[in-house]
Amino acid sequence: MAQRQTYTVLLPFPTGGGHWSSVGQTLDLLDVEANALRSAGRLELTAKTEVAESASITTKALKAAAKKAE
Repeated sequence: MAQRQTYTVLLPFPTGGGHWSSVGQTLDLLDVEANALRSAGRLELTAKTEVAESASITTKALKAAAKKAE
């Protein structure tokens, strides 16, 4: 059985039946379901999104600490 992975929506897209996804929504999809959406820049693996968020938080914390040290 194929494994699903969790993806985060970057740009909304139609999900069927007149419904649309929303930015930040997480979806469990098969690789074949997510392939074209990832190529179009509409989805990103959730693990990558979490790493980017934590990196930006760390960067902001470092900048704040440097500013406070001045």
